[in-house]
Amino acid sequence: MPSSRHCIRLTGASAPIAVGKIVCLARNYVAHAQELGNEVPAEPVLFIKPASSLLADGGQIRIPPYSSDCHHEVELALLIGRSGQAISAANAMELVSGYGVALDMTLRDTQNRLKTKGLPWELAKGFDTACPLSDFVPADQVSDPHQLRIQLRVNGELRQDGCSDCMIHRIPQLLSFISQAFTLEPGDIVLTGTPAGVGPVVSGDVLEASIDQVGQLRVSVA
Repeated sequence: MPSSRHCIRLTGASAPIAVGKIVCLARNYVAHAQELGNEVPAEPVLFIKPASSLLADGGQIRIPPYSSDCHHEVELALLIGRSGQAISAANAMELVSGYGVALDMTLRDTQNRLKTKGLPWELAKGFDTACPLSDFVPADQVSDPHQLRIQLRVNGELRQDGCSDCMIHRIPQLLSFISQAFTLEPGDIVLTGTPAGVGPVVSGDVLEASIDQVGQLRVSVA
């Protein structure tokens, strides 16, 4: 049986769902790419978090000792409900069974060090507790995933306030692109990128994320 840490819940489902891979999208909002001094990519930029990075609602983020600059990034999460390989954009939404609220916690100092050397980002993105994640709501309860307000507050202060209509790569195109390389399987999670306003968190901070029609997520920093 999978560890309960590696499972999520979909409202209405009879049992927890074991998580497979977590495929993440970088620089999918123009303003966020610009605030970090990155060029806006012509095609999706992908990276993967392990299932061991998951953190449930109410949990504590633990910043690894090799970093002193951990940033928050609030994102709309997709739950994959059926398998798909090399799918077309026209059929891609059939794979989505639910939507959730996620945080892509990022060790910015570590990421910048790795980027300057042309190395992968896993040390900055995949550490334990790097992916706080809410429960999921069924896909049919969200009227339009590209018209959702996305917000994050730290200690009650609004830090991120965006809308999913500002995505560069829309969900059908994103899932089609991913499935050309990785077969998407039931239990996989896709993070769709973060709007502008990312910034640092420190020990004792409380993070509260919300997405219209989807839900809320509250975690703290140890």
